[in-house]
Amino acid sequence: MSLTVDISTLAPGGVRFAPSPLAELTAMLHVLSEPGHHPPRQDWARSVRAGLDASLAARLSAADCLWRTTRADFLLPPVPAATLAEELDALDRLTDEKFVAGALCLADGADPTRPDGSPLTDPAARERARTLAQADGPRAAAFLDALLADPPAVRGRLRRLWEDCEGAFFAEHWQRVRPALAADARHKTELFRRFGLTGALPAVSACLSLDASGQRIVVDKIYDGTTSARDGLTFVPTAFGHPHVLVVHAAGWQPVVNYPVPEPGLPQPMPLDLTSRRLSALAHPTRLRLAHTLSRGPRTTLELAASWKLTAPEVSRHLAVLKRAGLLRTRRRGRYVLHELDLEATARIGTDLVETMLR
Repeated sequence: MSLTVDISTLAPGGVRFAPSPLAELTAMLHVLSEPGHHPPRQDWARSVRAGLDASLAARLSAADCLWRTTRADFLLPPVPAATLAEELDALDRLTDEKFVAGALCLADGADPTRPDGSPLTDPAARERARTLAQADGPRAAAFLDALLADPPAVRGRLRRLWEDCEGAFFAEHWQRVRPALAADARHKTELFRRFGLTGALPAVSACLSLDASGQRIVVDKIYDGTTSARDGLTFVPTAFGHPHVLVVHAAGWQPVVNYPVPEPGLPQPMPLDLTSRRLSALAHPTRLRLAHTLSRGPRTTLELAASWKLTAPEVSRHLAVLKRAGLLRTRRRGRYVLHELDLEATARIGTDLVETMLR
């Protein structure tokens, strides 16, 4: 399972690293809507929500389908600007059809299904869009109905909403995080200049890599998808995104990767295949029993075999599975080899699984 970005036809100079005020604003709005996704930001979310006036809070709630479950495509700009006003100006230049298409990721952030035609002109596409919105709840359905009925009016209200957010809380927090985001973008740009994507991608995120051909970027996701970066590829750092790594990959949109910058105390994302191996390793009852014993201290293969009435080869096979999953520490003491459960790695399995699903 993965999302792939075809870079085989990417033009020279088509890769860009830059922070985006609009992307960071809507990352903050997502944290306000779903603080459970972001435990390190929960105190921040409580503080900001407490300072919002009732009218602004209600308007944010009415439109949060654009950033709560996933992120509307137009909220991750392919050409980031220096100010929120400039990026909102660029949004204003989108046609109503393009804007509505970008909003149709209302029901499923994993792989949004878009109607073939425009919901503004095609009745079948309109009905399909409503079905998707209804699956996301009554607020999303009401928002989409209003958008389809009068796109310019809704777009105008959204712009005023984001401008009011800038005055209420965003400007203050953007000034705090912008220098670090700009520095991160400069660092990644320099890595790309010197080493290409081979050197830059691991620094962006552990869940990004090049495939064997070097022609595709593979994003470690729990769903499948493909897109092409023929017209450009933009990487946008975020201070409020962890654990999400968002990728605009819908047809007709330039790919944008929104990645969290490293923070002290926050681990790198765990690869999906390693998380799966760890879950599978501990799902076997015999290995779970061995792990139970090894969690209490180091043991040799023969000691484990005697404890659980197994043969030494049986124990060795099960230990090999645990070791490949990164759950075992092994050291030598004289002529004995001692095995011990890696408690830190084991304790992180639940967190890694949740972060993988949220990624």
